[in-house]
Amino acid sequence: MVLAGCGAVAGGGEADSASSRATSADDFGGMDGLVAAAQKEGQLNVVGLADDWVNYGEMMSEFEKRYGITVNSASPDASSAEGIQAAKNLDGQDTAPDVFDTGIAVATANTDMFAPYKVSTWDTIPEGYKEDSGRWVNAFSGVMSLGYDSSRLSAPEKLADLLGPEYKSAVSMGGDPTQTGGGFAAVGWLSLLNGGSLDDFGPGIDFVSELKDAGNLLMLDPTPTTIATGEVPMVIDWSFAQLEVAHDMPSWKSVVLDGPTYVSFYSQSINKNAPHPAAARLWEEWVFSNEGQDIYLRGNGVPVRLADLEKAGAVNPKDVERATLGTDPSTWSTPTIGQIDDANSLLTSRWSKAVG
Repeated sequence: MVLAGCGAVAGGGEADSASSRATSADDFGGMDGLVAAAQKEGQLNVVGLADDWVNYGEMMSEFEKRYGITVNSASPDASSAEGIQAAKNLDGQDTAPDVFDTGIAVATANTDMFAPYKVSTWDTIPEGYKEDSGRWVNAFSGVMSLGYDSSRLSAPEKLADLLGPEYKSAVSMGGDPTQTGGGFAAVGWLSLLNGGSLDDFGPGIDFVSELKDAGNLLMLDPTPTTIATGEVPMVIDWSFAQLEVAHDMPSWKSVVLDGPTYVSFYSQSINKNAPHPAAARLWEEWVFSNEGQDIYLRGNGVPVRLADLEKAGAVNPKDVERATLGTDPSTWSTPTIGQIDDANSLLTSRWSKAVG
């Protein structure tokens, strides 16, 4: 995907340079100074944030109302990798993305594109869920699950059932695992269910090959349109994506198969060459605030600061039960950065052959 744009970054000068170097709100003299600098810029560019993606519509509209800053949302259906490519294509232009929402695999592969920044709630974000200097910080997660149209298909009881004739040309995934966080996590979950581990995504790739050989793998992107029209009757994808479909399609059900539960995060990052560097930093403060994290939760994403919010009584327990599909967070399996890097390498070398 190529996002076209024109015009160099407006403004510039000493103030913009200072904002680009800021590593916390303290560098603006506190939150009031950050807000003033962001309001002076007046705009924020985002990419790949669909309104119905973990409630980003509300996240953006509330940011605009609270701070009086216009959010320019480009290519809302862009993948994590496409968002990164957009920043490269538009580098130096005033339409370049200021911030990124990416799967953790894409984030760790592009850390050199991000600016270090620690939000005010930094200490309440668990260790292991943030790059040491804040170049990327996990924001929300989902549970890998199997969604299906119950008016056409029955729920599988175990992984091997997906190889049966009932699911002929029916099983799709949330994107290419070398390009999207949903696709990457789908292979990770399949690996856990197929005798693999977070250290070895090979059995997940093997199972996808088996699906293909059985004629059950559906190589069609699961979108609201392809699901609503019945072209995609089953999807391995995030819990929040499944719940969003079910909101408009009562026959859409979700199941988490018995076995390990795969959970992974989407990260927030600031473009180091952001055309609106203060607004980018204020956006990060917003999404990691109590209010921003609760917006994710009400959109069925599991916020990274959930434990802190629960302790403070800042979230509705019913929202937590729904967003987690009733799974126990203590049993979740989440890959480390090293495991993600190894899985990325394996997918790069094996994926195209597995589905080709």
